[in-house]
Amino acid sequence: MDVAVVGGGIVGLASAYYLAERGADATVYEKGSLGSGSTERSVGGIRTQFSTPVNVDLSLASMDVWESFEAEFDTDIAYRRPGYLFAAREETTARAFEEQVAMQNDRGVPSVLLDPEEATDHCPGLRAEAFVAATYSPTDGFADPHLALQGFAAAAREAGAEILTKTGVTEIHRERSGTRSDDAVTGVTAGGERWDVDFVVNAAGPWARRVAAMADIEIPVAPKRRQIVVVDPETPVPEDVPLTVDLDTGSHFRPEREGAALVGGHFDTGDEAGTAAGSEADDPEQDPDGFDRKIDLDWAAEAVERAGDCATYFGPDSEIRRGWAGLYAVTPDHHPIIEETVPGFVQAVGFSGHGFQHAPATGRIVAELVLDGEASLVDVSPLGSDRFESGDLIEERNVA
Repeated sequence: MDVAVVGGGIVGLASAYYLAERGADATVYEKGSLGSGSTERSVGGIRTQFSTPVNVDLSLASMDVWESFEAEFDTDIAYRRPGYLFAAREETTARAFEEQVAMQNDRGVPSVLLDPEEATDHCPGLRAEAFVAATYSPTDGFADPHLALQGFAAAAREAGAEILTKTGVTEIHRERSGTRSDDAVTGVTAGGERWDVDFVVNAAGPWARRVAAMADIEIPVAPKRRQIVVVDPETPVPEDVPLTVDLDTGSHFRPEREGAALVGGHFDTGDEAGTAAGSEADDPEQDPDGFDRKIDLDWAAEAVERAGDCATYFGPDSEIRRGWAGLYAVTPDHHPIIEETVPGFVQAVGFSGHGFQHAPATGRIVAELVLDGEASLVDVSPLGSDRFESGDLIEERNVA
């Protein structure tokens, strides 16, 4: 079974690894360098506190791998589990928390609903008076995306996969092929040469729509610019503080080394819509290196100010060390598309910022779709692209 995987981020490399592990001849085609699209700019969050069952299930199946990653892949990914803390300012958000925690608990997640004072047991600097409720799970955390990417890349090569960088796919071929139906995907052109394959996997992240268009398929995946800054707070953030999300404002932070913190958020109109510094990011025809990676200083100042509204660690004397911008691949309901869209064309795209943490489960599901004809690890039937035409969307509320 010959498989072309388009995209050398962590979803593509995980897919290549699990395909090769099961005996497929997998080749990864990456236009730039590995992880150059989104993975290397990820915050590395790994959590189960989602608002929909399918996202929780993808998290649980992925955590099985993250927990054993160092032993299985011989790579230390700096996996830490101080938890995630979601805080609500609005009563409507708090009521949604109640339903979400019940659903998460039913699936085996040890999340709990807290009042604001209880939340300060986990995040002592939280401004409890600003919130009405919170949720916390001790099994959530984060890892180093670069190290995880390299672990999957090394394992994929060892399993027999070929990884080609600076080799972009320029065409996807569809035609009648043997016993397969009309217009099946049968090959790719990359590096000026055609390669006949049995399957093509679209794992192109923010540029997934462009890759799908090569196969005459339209998908609603848009690249959205997101930013993060490394901050020296006024008061050091202890390393056991959870990744804390002020859900109603979009602000979030997590501890970094030696008291520093990573601070982010998608509250800024320009950042969300791709205007100003991020205007290039909304164009699906842009190359992976075609968007502005520099931090918008006005956004950075607002990010630290909003973090200060959430927790006492941040104030006027906080200092910004550095920062960077990356791209989310966003769908209208903040859930991915995971399916065989047409014969021979499998898509694992549109994770809306959750691709890193869901990559282990996604890679195994891609291998199942290719080699077994259906997914069994997780029921991904809600993640078909036809939901956007039918209007049967499954909105993820806990977006950070």
